[in-house]
Amino acid sequence: MIFQTVLSLRHWFYVQAHRDTVPAEFAATISLEAHQKAADYTVTKVRFGILESFVDAGVLLLLTIGGGIMFMDALVTRFSDVIGSAGYMRGLALVVGVMILSSLISIPFDLYRTFNIEARYGFNKITLKLYVLDALKGLVLSALIGVPLLLATFWLMAQMGTYWWLYVWLMWLGFSLLMMAIYPNFIAPLFNKFKPLQDESLKARIEALLSRCGFKSSGLFVMDGSARSSHGNAYFTGFGKTKRIVFFDTLIERLTPSEIEAVLAHELGHFKRKHIYKMIITQFLFTLIILAVMGWVINQPWFYAGLGVGVGASAPQVAVALLLFFLVLPVFTFWLTPLGSMRSRKHEFEADAYAASQTRAEDLISALVKLYRDNAATLTPDPLHSAVYDSHPPASIRIAHLRAFPTQ
Repeated sequence: MIFQTVLSLRHWFYVQAHRDTVPAEFAATISLEAHQKAADYTVTKVRFGILESFVDAGVLLLLTIGGGIMFMDALVTRFSDVIGSAGYMRGLALVVGVMILSSLISIPFDLYRTFNIEARYGFNKITLKLYVLDALKGLVLSALIGVPLLLATFWLMAQMGTYWWLYVWLMWLGFSLLMMAIYPNFIAPLFNKFKPLQDESLKARIEALLSRCGFKSSGLFVMDGSARSSHGNAYFTGFGKTKRIVFFDTLIERLTPSEIEAVLAHELGHFKRKHIYKMIITQFLFTLIILAVMGWVINQPWFYAGLGVGVGASAPQVAVALLLFFLVLPVFTFWLTPLGSMRSRKHEFEADAYAASQTRAEDLISALVKLYRDNAATLTPDPLHSAVYDSHPPASIRIAHLRAFPTQ
């Protein structure tokens, strides 16, 4: 917590100190006004993030050492005794109760971020009605998907003996692959509208690029990102034959056809260099290790004692163990963040190199500059903060790498 706060403060002061001077390499393409807006936007988010992190830390302490989980467990037990509910439903009620409490605490922060910070800097486009509708859809979807998955996890933890974690991992693995397959056609359309790309000249250009790169997709789509935000993006989604390419409508509006092609070539670079598969495999292996560790600590008295929690042998204690482990897990895995960020930045350089081999590097440079400017991304991040958190290289370093490629 202290180290994270120090990083945030470094980032805050560094960006603020460089607010009044546009880096030389961007002086011709980004105005001082746009640079200052990006600095102010970054500092505002950092300040707010520090406040939110302290609240999150306080909630974590209250739930663990403060006895919050055990208090809620006692309430669930008392209520279940009255209505006659027992077994895994008690554990489910406990987990759902903690999740609802956490959500209620996070809602004011999300509302402020969306309707104050994002709106203040001209990015928010979502209405309160659409915000509430999205939240309700997410709630229903979480219940329909999460409740059966959680009950199945409880059952495996209780019934599969010492190696329950392996069975849970296999189930989660299968579930994740299923979600990758069904997300594009069944889940994403619940929140956004997707229309086939109508611009025939742009479509022909993109299809030619896909053919050169050996990439097959189930279609090219434009998403109504402008209904929620003015930020622009493009991405792949799906798995296997369900892969589709999605452009935000805001991206289509701001970039030229050659710039869009270069951005897509970068995304194709991730595909050609197998970054997506490497990421999926890494996540699956990491989850396996985490579950194996949990399989060990779940039977260690010091794990519960260190968090101020007493346990018994009733069914809800499976839920208590699961809650405790995943609540405190981020505290210990934070130190892996720099490694993940470093690997991600390496992948970005490789994807940029691939894009430069398939399109003009200058087109990708001009597209990135527009995205930096339009998304108010700071050009002067604190180096240490960037090394720990940033999944993409700093703008100046990334542009310098691209300019090193020969022009086509």
